[in-house]
Amino acid sequence: MKKYLLLICLASFTLFMPNKGAAQFLMDMVDTTKDAGKGLLSIYKKYDHLKIGGYIQPQFQLAAEKGIKNFEGGDFGTQVSNRFMLRRSRVRIDYVHFGQTKDPGVQIVFQFDANERGFTVRDVWGRVFDNKTKLFSFTTGMFARPFGHEVNYSSSDRESPERGRMSQLLMKSERDLGAMISFDPRRNIRGLNKVKLDLAIFNGQGINATGDFDNSKDLVIRLSSKPIKLSQETQLTFGASTLQGGLMQNTKYKYYTGALNGLKTTLVDSSTQNLWADAPRKYYGADIQVKIKNKVGFSEFRAEIAGGQQSASANNSETPVTLLSGTDGLHVRNFNGAYFYYVQTLFSIKHQLVIKYDWYDPNTNVAGKEIGAQGSNFSAANIKYTTLGMGYVNYMSENIKLVVYYAKVWNETTQLIGYSKDVNDNVLTLRVQFRF
Repeated sequence: MKKYLLLICLASFTLFMPNKGAAQFLMDMVDTTKDAGKGLLSIYKKYDHLKIGGYIQPQFQLAAEKGIKNFEGGDFGTQVSNRFMLRRSRVRIDYVHFGQTKDPGVQIVFQFDANERGFTVRDVWGRVFDNKTKLFSFTTGMFARPFGHEVNYSSSDRESPERGRMSQLLMKSERDLGAMISFDPRRNIRGLNKVKLDLAIFNGQGINATGDFDNSKDLVIRLSSKPIKLSQETQLTFGASTLQGGLMQNTKYKYYTGALNGLKTTLVDSSTQNLWADAPRKYYGADIQVKIKNKVGFSEFRAEIAGGQQSASANNSETPVTLLSGTDGLHVRNFNGAYFYYVQTLFSIKHQLVIKYDWYDPNTNVAGKEIGAQGSNFSAANIKYTTLGMGYVNYMSENIKLVVYYAKVWNETTQLIGYSKDVNDNVLTLRVQFRF
C-alpha cells in the first residue's frame, strides 16, 4: 500500500513540476525495474507534454463619477465610483501528443475563467497537424477568431488592461464556435516560410450566445507575416483580415442611415423580403507591428485599422446574441475604428511605458449634433468615442506584473440627453497580475 501511495505522490509532483529538467531528475531517482517505478514511468511518458498554466488579475479601479459606463472592465454600479474586482482568473491546460517522428500530431486546449461574476469557459479546442507535408493544421472547437492582432493578443501579455472599444464591440469575448484550417509551413519552402494563412468559419454570435439561432455563418480570413528582420535591431510583422457574415432578420424591418428632407435620419425598409433574410456583417482590417531593440530593451509600435458594415440593435452596436423581439429590427451601420500602441522600455526590461490611442465610430454616416436632432431617431449607439490611455508596467519577476493605467475617454457632442457634452467617464486602473 505504501509503495502505491508513494507512486501517486511522485506522479502528482512530476506532473506539476514547473521545470522539465527537474521532472527528469526526479525520474532518474526512480527504480523503473520494479512495478511501482514502471507505473510512474508510464505516467511520466503519457503526460510529459501536458502543461498547466494560468494567471489572476486582481485590480482596484477609480472612476471619475459614480455609475459610469465604460470599456475598462465593465460598467460601474449606480452608486459606485471605486471598486476592487478580479478582472480575470484563468487556468489553461495544454496537451500535445508527439508521434514516433517527434512531430506534433494533436494539440488539445482547455481554458477556464473564474471570478466574482461567475465561471465561464474560454477555450475548448483541438488541433490536428499535417505531418506529411508539414504545411497545414486543422482546428475545431471554441477558440479566438483570427481577425486582427489585438483580438488574439493574450490578456496576460497585453500592456493595456483591456482591448480597445472596437475590438470589444465587434469581437466580444474574442471567441466563437467553429473550425479553421491554417497554412503555416513547418519546413523550408522558398518564399512561404514567412507567411501564415488562416481560414475559419464560425456560428457568428460568439460564446456569449446560448446557442446558434440562424443558419448564417461567419467566414474569417487572415493573412499574416512571421517576424521579418529589417535590420539587426528592427523587426516587422503585419497582417490583413476580413470577416464575411450576417445575421438572420426575424422581422421585415431593416433600418439604415439616410436623408429625409435634408435631415439625416434613421430610415426603415419594411419589404417582406427582409423577413428571414440576412443582414450584413462585413469587416475589413489591416495591422502592423514594429519592434526596435535599444540599449535598455526595445521600442514597439502597433497599429490596426478596421471598417465595414455592422448589423446590431437600435441601442447597441454590439453583435446581438439573441433574436430581436417584437417589431424591432436590425440596424445596418457603416463603421470604422483603429488603435495605436507605443511601448517603450525604461531603464531596464522590467519597466515599460505604454501609450495607447484608439477610436471607434459605430456609424460613419452621422456625426456630432446630427445625433439627437429632432426627427433623426439616432440613439447613443451611433456616438463616436476616442480613448487615450497612458500607463506604467513593472515586471517584478516572471510571475508578477504591476500595471498603473489611466484611460481618458471622449465622446462626440450630440443633441441627445446626457451626451450634450463630454461625459466624465475616465478610469484609473491599478492591477497586480500573478502568473504561473
